[in-house]
Parts: sequence; C-alpha cells; structure tokens
Amino acid sequence: MVEWNGEQNGPGKNFTGQSSGGGSEQSLTQEAVKEQAEYTPPMQSDFLRETIKQKPVNKKKLLRRTVITVAMAVVFGLVACFTFLVLEPVISNRLYPEEEAEEVRFPEETVAEEMKPEDMIVEEEVTPPPEAEPVELEDEQIEELLSQVLSQVRFGMEDYQLLYEELAALAQKTGRAVVTVTSVVSDVDWLNDIYENEASASGIIVANNGKAVLILVSAGALSDADSIIVTFCDQAKVNAELVQKDITTGLAVLSVPLISIGEETMDVIDIAKLGSSNNSKLLGTPVMALGSPMGVSGSVCYGIVTSVGTVIDQPDSAYKSIVTDIYGSRNATGILTDLNGMVLGIIDNVNTSNDMGNLLTAYGVTELKRTIEKMSNDQERAYLGIHGADVPQEAIEESAIPVGTYVKEIEMDSPAMNAGIQSGDVITQANEMPIESYNDLLNVLYNAKPEDVLDVVLVRQGQEVNVQVTLGRR
Repeated sequence: MVEWNGEQNGPGKNFTGQSSGGGSEQSLTQEAVKEQAEYTPPMQSDFLRETIKQKPVNKKKLLRRTVITVAMAVVFGLVACFTFLVLEPVISNRLYPEEEAEEVRFPEETVAEEMKPEDMIVEEEVTPPPEAEPVELEDEQIEELLSQVLSQVRFGMEDYQLLYEELAALAQKTGRAVVTVTSVVSDVDWLNDIYENEASASGIIVANNGKAVLILVSAGALSDADSIIVTFCDQAKVNAELVQKDITTGLAVLSVPLISIGEETMDVIDIAKLGSSNNSKLLGTPVMALGSPMGVSGSVCYGIVTSVGTVIDQPDSAYKSIVTDIYGSRNATGILTDLNGMVLGIIDNVNTSNDMGNLLTAYGVTELKRTIEKMSNDQERAYLGIHGADVPQEAIEESAIPVGTYVKEIEMDSPAMNAGIQSGDVITQANEMPIESYNDLLNVLYNAKPEDVLDVVLVRQGQEVNVQVTLGRR
C-alpha cells in the first residue's frame, strides 16, 4: 500500500490509500501510482547548497619547497657571479685591450775618454803669427786701463738679485717633478677613540710606464701605512700604492695610476731628469736642495758639494755619498740638483756622521739607477750578503794577490756564509765570467734572480776554491 498525505490534484479525489468513488482495489492502486509518478515534489533549498572545504596545508612540504627554491636561487646567483667574473676580463680585453706597462730603463752613462798626450800633437805645420812689438806703458796708463775694465765688469746688487731670481725660477721648474708623500696610520687611544697619525716625505717622479706614474721616496715615512697620499706640485692629492721597498737604501717606489690623475695635473707635472754623480768635476760645484731639506715640504736651499766618492759600507752594493755645505734638518728628504736641473743625488741623512752635524748628505744617483729600475719594474733582487771592494793595485804587485773582488765582511746567515765564503777571500770568477772588480760582481748579481745557483771561483790563502751559492732574497 502506498500512502501519500498530499493534497488532491484533481476534484473528488482524496488519496488516503482508499478510493472514495468505489471500484476495484487494483485499479485504485494503479491510478495512485500513476499520479504519484506524474507528481514531482518541490526540491528543498538545503539540498542544492554546496560547502567547499580547503585542503589542509602541509607545512613541512611547503617549507621544503621554499628551502629548495631559495637554494636554487643562491646557486644560480653564485654561478652567474662566477661566470661574470671569469668572462668579464676576457670580454673587456677583447673589446678594449689593455696596454701592458712598459719596462723602466735608464740610459747608461757614457764616460768621456780623456785626451791622451800623443793625441794633442798636431802633425800639420802651423805658421806662427808675427810677433808684435812690445809696448811699454807707464804706471798711470796701466791704472787707467784697469779702472776702465773694472768699471765694466762691476757686480752690483741688481746683478745679485737677478742671479737669485734665476735660481728661484730654476727651482720652480725642477720642482715640477717633486712630490710630497703622506702616509696615514690609524690607531686607537685609551678611550677607544680612533685617531690618525701622518708622516710626510719628499719624493720625485722617476718614470711613466704607460699605466702609472712611479715615484721614488724615502721608505721611512711609509712604515705600517694604512693609506698613502701623493701631493703633486699643483696641490692635487691622489692615492698611491707601494710597489717595492729597498732595505739597503731605505728607499721605496710608489705607483699612482694615470686614470686617477687629472689632465690638468698631467700637463703640469714632469719626470725628473737623472744626471750623473760619477764625475770628478762635481767637487766644489754649486747645487740646489729641493723637497724638504729643512724638514718642511717645499723648502729650497743652495750650496756647494764638499765631498764625493765616499763608498757607503752596505752589503751587495757600492753606493757613493755626496756631502754638501748646506745646513739642513736631520730628517731632510728630497733631491740634490745641479744648475741645469739634473738630479745628482737623493737626500738621506741616515749615513751622515755625527761630526758632520746637520750637513745634507745624499746617495749618488749613478749607483742608484739600477736599484730604481729593479724597484720600478717590481723585480726581485738577488742577495749574496758580502761587503766587497776592489783589490788594491799595490796588493796585486807586491803580494801577488789576484785581480777580483776582495771580501771584507760577510753578513750573518747570508747565502755567502751558508756557501762557505769567508772574509779575506778574493772572488775571481762567477758563472764562468771573470771578475776583475767589485762592480763586475755587482753586475752579475744585478742580472741574477733569487734561487739562482752561482758558481763562484775564489782564492783563499793562495789556493783556488770552487763554491756554489744559492742566491736568496733581500
């Protein structure tokens, strides 16, 4: 039986499971089923409403993906940076090829040969001029002639002032190659406040290698410097870098890149002209001291050379000193020049004796040129460790000592000491090259490099000894 408690669709019909009009029970049932099939009850609104639930977040999985993404980004960045660092110089060099620095070389000095007596003989006959008849003059006439000559060559105050004006102009022109080097050292005081110490010295521009300007200066002012500042003659300040120091002379070479120097400054500055200090006529000549001869930058002094040719006793070198009568500072730095503006020496009062007071002393520039070349090209110098001298001619003739380099002293723990060279030995040969003077041995060392093996032949108490020396570094 199907029960449907709904309202009647048609008139005279009430479905309660029984028919009101009478008939068979079977027909009533079929009719009820038919009407039930034709009737569709209204759908409820709750049945059509959908609720969308979000999927729960997996925090571990999200964190793992985030870490992987960040790691991949970091790896990609590192690979990109490495690729850029590797390829950028190659591409830049291909597009804009960089010029290599030129090697610094100074021209060798030529010593003028003295005229021999036989060259003074004139082979051609020269007709002597006719002898003039002697003229006798009275004393009054002689005095009158002398007074006329003296009146024409009289040296007045105007001439004196003009002379010093010309010297000042020469100093200003030569000073275009002089610079002031300032080293800055940072430190901390007791209150943890940072302060800076500055030390300055005067140097000169010695070369331009196409990439940088090279400056020679005393290395004493550069100890433990955090930064180095170079001030040119037009007061332009530029940062510099240390190329190399020389322990023996206490000098250093600095490098200032050309790109950091303004065009106006490049038009003003000049490269110093290195002259010759190996001149017997240098004694008694007038000189100028430029740089800091009085301990103050930009000071100028005039004087004469009072002593030349004294060899400074230092290992593997034969530097000579120039002494002047200029009274300056014990901390003087700068250069000595002649009246042509040629550099004769580098001022350094370290080698001044105590009895000389504050008289300015300088290294002769002739013996320094090879050292300046090595430092400017940043080339290591070989170290042997001997104090040598030429064998005197008297010892060669009287004591039958061979020609060579006489070893006066050996540096402690030097390659020479480790090889067995002793004081009193005479070195006669090095690498199959004859050694006839101390300068010959220095030439061999100049062309050698550290770690080179030097085959040395020496004479010790009349016996020939062969030793091998492994050269070291200064």
